[in-house]
Amino acid sequence: MSILASDEALFRNCLLAFYLIGPLTYISLQFLSAPYGKHSRPGWGPTIPPALAWFLMESPSVWLPISIFPSGRHAADRKALILMCPFVVHYFHRTCIYPLRLYLHGGGAGFPVSMAAAAFCFNLLNGYLQGRWVSHYKSDYASDGLFWARFVVGLAVFVWGMRINIWADRVLVGLKRQGGGYKVPRGGWFELVSCPNYLGEVLEWAGWAVMNWSWVGFGFLLYTCANLVPRARSNHKWYLDKFGEDYPKARKAIFPYLY
Repeated sequence: MSILASDEALFRNCLLAFYLIGPLTYISLQFLSAPYGKHSRPGWGPTIPPALAWFLMESPSVWLPISIFPSGRHAADRKALILMCPFVVHYFHRTCIYPLRLYLHGGGAGFPVSMAAAAFCFNLLNGYLQGRWVSHYKSDYASDGLFWARFVVGLAVFVWGMRINIWADRVLVGLKRQGGGYKVPRGGWFELVSCPNYLGEVLEWAGWAVMNWSWVGFGFLLYTCANLVPRARSNHKWYLDKFGEDYPKARKAIFPYLY
């Protein structure tokens, strides 16, 4: 089997695995909450500082696409280079800036190594799929007359979501810095939903799916929803259980006015 055929088989198998992981993740999160942050609990093995966990487990989504991009047949294509940028910028923030903020302001309970390892493996898979698709397998850069229209619309949604995500993370980290345990987040998008940070991520990858316009980008959006919507529901229930009547009853979990 040639190297090219082997790579095509690897890509197809990884994409199939990508679509299988999403439903399995969604089903499993109906019965348990991932044991980090508000849901930290013993029984999941050794832990490491959250800042270190986020740095390690998110990093493949930065270094892997950057590493494989030059070997793609579209490596010199301006459209491919521009398309890859939003993905890498998001994960540079998640890998470097967000963990640094956690480190400087206190990162909370330890993060299970088992969860960090699972996330590291997922980001290897996702980083490979997104990077290899954009740099090599996407074949319509020259013929797609709607490329720039979709890119501009998708980028607008992506930037909107990233702004919400970063703002919400800053609010939550700021509350940790105040000390005294968990508090009810207030202001802005927190008046509408319990988890605007997750809403922001869903919007980001919806924008990415529009820019990318492929089963690879759409698969990541589906996985993001399969992972974050149940997590948002768990966080919402946690807030209600902890703060009771003091928690705003009109807030939804992740989607304003809907869910």
